[in-house]
Amino acid sequence: MTTLKNRLQEDLTAAIKSRDELRSSTLRLTLTAISKEEVSGTAARELSDDEVQKVIAREAKKRRESAEAFAQGGRAESAERERAEGEVLAEYLPKQLSDDELRAIVAEAVREAAAGGAEGPRAMGAVMKIVNPKVAGRAEGGRVAAEVKRLLAGG
Repeated sequence: MTTLKNRLQEDLTAAIKSRDELRSSTLRLTLTAISKEEVSGTAARELSDDEVQKVIAREAKKRRESAEAFAQGGRAESAERERAEGEVLAEYLPKQLSDDELRAIVAEAVREAAAGGAEGPRAMGAVMKIVNPKVAGRAEGGRVAAEVKRLLAGG
């Protein structure tokens, strides 16, 4: 079993013992998502820490989107619950890049792509190819794409 999955299971046990309902239900749902991922496909397999982290990130993104939907629908209590679950999951993800850190990485990638002959909005793919490995798991794709578009447009 991967070390991250082990940590999730140990934290779930601790949350259950301390009667922390929010934490235990969030970790239970996340471990279920990991298990589903392990058995999907043609053969059951053990997920690596990176793959487990991607599942956690996907779950955290679901919580953010649900919180927004609940807030827009006037269900503040449900939105708050989703945000709290997202915060629990954030503890298992790498620290997110700040806007300044992301801007610096994207600016460097734009310079690299320009050196390779890619310019303007059509360079988006080339720049994203350079940026994605550098920010993997530390910045949401939409955030990265928006920053790349902004810099390629001369912003």
